Amino acid sequence: MKKFMINPLKSLLILIVLTFGHTSWAQNHGTRADREALFNYLYEKTIDRESVSPYKVASFGLDLSKNLMKMKDEIIDATSDEALYFALVKFSNIRKNRHLSIQPLENGLKLERNRGVAPIRFHPDYKKEGDYFMFVSDVGTDIRQYAGKNVPDIGDKLIAINGIPFDAYFASIAPYQRYSTVNNLWIRVGYNLSVKDERFLPSGFYKEKFEVTLQPKKGRVYTVSLPYLEEEEIQWQSSERDKYPGYKKALEKVCYHLYVPTEPENKTILLWWYGFRGSIRKDMEALMAYAQEHNLLEHDVIVDLTESRGGSRGAVMLRRLSSKPYKTTFGNLKLSDITDDFIAKMTRSFLEKNINDHGARENDDDGRWVMDWLHTDVLNALAAGQDYSNDVPFKCAHAPKYSDGVIHPAEVHFKGKLVCLFGPWGGSHLDQFSSIVYDNSLAHTIGMPTGGYSNTWEWTEKLKFPASNQYLTTFMWDIGHTIRPNGQILEGNPAPVNVYIPVTRENFAAYKSLLLKKAMEWLNAEDNQGSVYR
Repeated sequence: MKKFMINPLKSLLILIVLTFGHTSWAQNHGTRADREALFNYLYEKTIDRESVSPYKVASFGLDLSKNLMKMKDEIIDATSDEALYFALVKFSNIRKNRHLSIQPLENGLKLERNRGVAPIRFHPDYKKEGDYFMFVSDVGTDIRQYAGKNVPDIGDKLIAINGIPFDAYFASIAPYQRYSTVNNLWIRVGYNLSVKDERFLPSGFYKEKFEVTLQPKKGRVYTVSLPYLEEEEIQWQSSERDKYPGYKKALEKVCYHLYVPTEPENKTILLWWYGFRGSIRKDMEALMAYAQEHNLLEHDVIVDLTESRGGSRGAVMLRRLSSKPYKTTFGNLKLSDITDDFIAKMTRSFLEKNINDHGARENDDDGRWVMDWLHTDVLNALAAGQDYSNDVPFKCAHAPKYSDGVIHPAEVHFKGKLVCLFGPWGGSHLDQFSSIVYDNSLAHTIGMPTGGYSNTWEWTEKLKFPASNQYLTTFMWDIGHTIRPNGQILEGNPAPVNVYIPVTRENFAAYKSLLLKKAMEWLNAEDNQGSVYR
């Protein structure tokens, strides 16, 4: 049997490499000089490039220059990759824009990969503005297996997380959150409180288990410690609820699920809207074919957008849901040092026949409308030293630069009244859709305003130290405003709703039914039969 002799010095070197080598190799946060140069670059470019909504200035007291400068020491003093990563996250979030994310790069700052989801979710109680709180909104179907004798119930108020009073915990995590309105901040935080992800919060916020202190509507405060699981292991109780009593699912597409009434006297259809996805054109064609086949075009339409994502091409949808022409959203471009690069990038995409929105086609033409605008009006404005370009129909996606932005119904469309249900979960193109139906009086709207984070164009860079060229993360800038049909900037200023019904822990379990009931009451009201909402 062959024997192996171990050299003690070599063994010590191996131990040192195993213990320290990977950590040392992985740390890419640079020197103080690197980080100071990085801050100066980010500050200068953000002041130059960022398109700031006056509504966010008013809502949050946002003083961009002053607030960004407050992050200088934290960025320069960062002593690890994680510390620098989250300092950049906080720097980015000062702008109060949910769209603007920081993403890790494979060759950039290193973060521990340690993810999981505890089998519990939370939702804000919006009843009293300025005094919101979180309550249990969902639990895994096997929650008893993990919770023991103290089983969380829907509606139990969140008192503390990991022993920290919730108000203090919320204040400590808010700087790491992306949001454009307070309501959107609260609903997103509630959903993610039980998620363990190194990209969301610094590792110090997480313990091995998720410990929450809860207060029932009646009874004593209790604490439960829940494990972090793989998300696919959890089946949520909410998936078993009947969302729309009196309706049955008739069609399921990427963008929506279609529900039709179970009673013949009910002359409505209901769409649960998932988002304005790339398949929207063929999905709407499928809806219209079904409606024609089943004689539904005279029916009223209720659209539940409370859980909707964004996307593009809402005009494709709306032209089929309403009998009225409408003015679409407009947009502009903030002019800065990267305007030439932006135009060059868009031109390359056009020449490659690849003008799209995250892989989905969003233009009604082949992109010539936006090329015409970029190479004439925008370049002329840049040469003239303007801060912004002129306003044109949003991204020239549905109309050229000279258009008045009025879009007409499709040849085949629904002819009844339209009701839309909204909430603060989503935004982006959903914000645009909401503002179009509200500002043009196309629909009766119920619920809560959307998340308020629609802008036009964005610019993303792979961020690196100016001197060493060491890559760090991605970084984004908002480089244009979305303009509502009423002429107001949309970002941070979502359209209101006709009937405001906030989610509370008292109405949460029956919230969908409540909105549906209000929609039916409005549709059936005698004084509403000649309504403009068509």
